[in-house]
Amino acid sequence: MGSRSTGGRAAEEEVPNTELYARLQVSPSASAEEIRKAFLYWSGVAHPDKHLDPQLKDVATENFRQIVEAYDILNDPDKRQIYDIYGMEGLSSGLELGPHLNKVDELKEELEKLKRHKEHEKALAHSGASVMLLGRLSLPDYLEGGRIINRMEMASDFQSQISKRNIVSVNGRFVVSGESGQGSATVVFRHYVSPATEVDFRATAGLRSLIGFQASRQLSNHSTASSGFMVSLGDGSVNLSNTWGRQLSETSSGNIQLVLGTKSAISVGWQKKEKKVTAAGAIKLGIGLSEASAQYTRHLSEKSHCLVAGYLGSTLDFEIGGGRRLSNSSTVRAIYNVGIEGVSWRFELHRRRNEKIVIPKFVLKPYYRRQEQKKAIKEKEESLDQIRKARDAAKNAQKLLENASNRKKTKELEKDGLVITKAMYGKIDTTNENDYLEAIDDAASLVLDVTLPLNFLVTNSQLKVVFKLLKKKPEIQLHKGIKKSGLMGFCDPCPGEPKQLLVEYTYKGDKYKVLVGDYDLLQIPQYRHKV
Repeated sequence: MGSRSTGGRAAEEEVPNTELYARLQVSPSASAEEIRKAFLYWSGVAHPDKHLDPQLKDVATENFRQIVEAYDILNDPDKRQIYDIYGMEGLSSGLELGPHLNKVDELKEELEKLKRHKEHEKALAHSGASVMLLGRLSLPDYLEGGRIINRMEMASDFQSQISKRNIVSVNGRFVVSGESGQGSATVVFRHYVSPATEVDFRATAGLRSLIGFQASRQLSNHSTASSGFMVSLGDGSVNLSNTWGRQLSETSSGNIQLVLGTKSAISVGWQKKEKKVTAAGAIKLGIGLSEASAQYTRHLSEKSHCLVAGYLGSTLDFEIGGGRRLSNSSTVRAIYNVGIEGVSWRFELHRRRNEKIVIPKFVLKPYYRRQEQKKAIKEKEESLDQIRKARDAAKNAQKLLENASNRKKTKELEKDGLVITKAMYGKIDTTNENDYLEAIDDAASLVLDVTLPLNFLVTNSQLKVVFKLLKKKPEIQLHKGIKKSGLMGFCDPCPGEPKQLLVEYTYKGDKYKVLVGDYDLLQIPQYRHKV
């Protein structure tokens, strides 16, 4: 019966930085002399001058570079200490801090500050706020002896992601016009039932107090639908709404909304958003009020834009203006308005603390959701591409070891010694033998065949940090705490997943099998592995 160990760490981020130690196949506690010997051994294995084939020479050059990089860092006590604590990111950050930080303690202090700053930025990514200030200046009123500013408006919005599936937002609006003013506040709780379904509960207090509910569903890659109702706490009136959205093209979307109740209406909207142009239009037909609106915005540069807008309904307005982005979170606009009441000038200041979490209006939802899906697909494709490149690099590295590995295997077979018959590394399900076979598409496979590099490690070499000799018996030892994907001829076939190493081998005519976690010690042969 085979012996198995499944105690590997599932959370890789909790494990110390060990990739450089894996490149040299030494323990994190290795002495300077052990590191030097390992470097001499592995630099000899991967030296480009040993290979005449141009393709193998290129592969050897890259592996040799990685081995030299590992030695340069681990051979320097200060760099090694920083690497052990902060990894390669710590070394890179330390180099950027400046030449005046030449002591380890000084580097550690600055890196701690950097770490706290990144944690703070990460926390902000889950919450944010936006503020808009709007002032309306009226030239006719001013010429008649009135106030030049006849209207001020302020709107603010705060949103926080309280859990993976829940978002709470609070927004308020306050308007002062002439001698009177009014305001309102709304609280929205959004729950994501699934990636395609979300539910909103909202309550509004102000001139009209309302409570309501809305459910939205992504019907397909191009279509959305939502239904909701709002109840007035003042007169008890109810409004029911249904909205259907459709992605018309890569850059445009449209929607139809039907509202039944005291404000029954049907409206049709359209929006187009490209890199330099944004356009939108809407027509609404309802009881007591019908209206139409349109807006066109053109981006003159990365920071500046101009716009034209029109509205026809209870009044007639035409607007023209422009704006400029002052920073990543601030934008100013100046807009001239020509309407029935005369000519006015409006100044707007938009301030957002974190733009990423501002929830768009429904009319924008099909476009943004489609963009999010495209982004997710692109990220997945990039991840698969990285996995393919890593697997190609691992298999190329195995070619460097192939001749020596086959010689050692032949030698061990002749004396009935230690021979690795099968070795698979990755996410292994032992309940199904087929689950740890490499897939036709390497990027889709969760395992990597590492039989060849493990056979290469079977040797009578005296380099004890790599392998040991017990009673003249060949033995492989992979150190505890070293992530095996960093070994030469290995790679990470399934990033983010817990990994194991399955090894089947023969020794003195008997068969053995062992399964160990990614960071667990592997030492073979062992009698308890016998099957």
